[in-house]
Amino acid sequence: MNEGFFHTEIFQWVVLPLLIFVGRLTDMSMDTIRIMLLSRGQKVLAPIIGFFQVLIWLLAIQQIFLNLTNVFCYLAYAAGFSGGTFLGMIIEEKIAIGYQVLRIITRKEASELVAFLREQGYGVTVVDGQGINGKVNLIYTIVKRSEIRRVIDIVKQFNPKAFYTVEDVKSVNEGIFK
Repeated sequence: MNEGFFHTEIFQWVVLPLLIFVGRLTDMSMDTIRIMLLSRGQKVLAPIIGFFQVLIWLLAIQQIFLNLTNVFCYLAYAAGFSGGTFLGMIIEEKIAIGYQVLRIITRKEASELVAFLREQGYGVTVVDGQGINGKVNLIYTIVKRSEIRRVIDIVKQFNPKAFYTVEDVKSVNEGIFK
């Protein structure tokens, strides 16, 4: 490309906003992943991602300030922000780093469910409890995030009316993990 291309109408009104959009899409995706890594205690990778994220942001915002009269740059910046947030959530979901605790509360006898989960290699802790409507079983298991959907499907297979919650786990020590 020659120097004249950067001063053309096509560059100013199409290419530059597109570059800003792609930059924001990238840096916001990185931001979502960085926050996810921070919440899971990844102390080395999160700052490295943060470095590149801020570098991309600085390049994008610089172009906004150099082109204050170009409304398409503003629109591209905003669209890249929202699109990058969405894309980052999808990427984070696919990466599925870390563990989650699955807490299952069931009024139905849960011994078959517990036995099946243990046969599948999951560590399971069972506690007898008292709910508002009588006796319940509280079942706890810690599962890799990539396997949580499979374990929930197993729970639904054995007890479709079971109440369950899923929470992220920052760190684990000891235990039985598939």
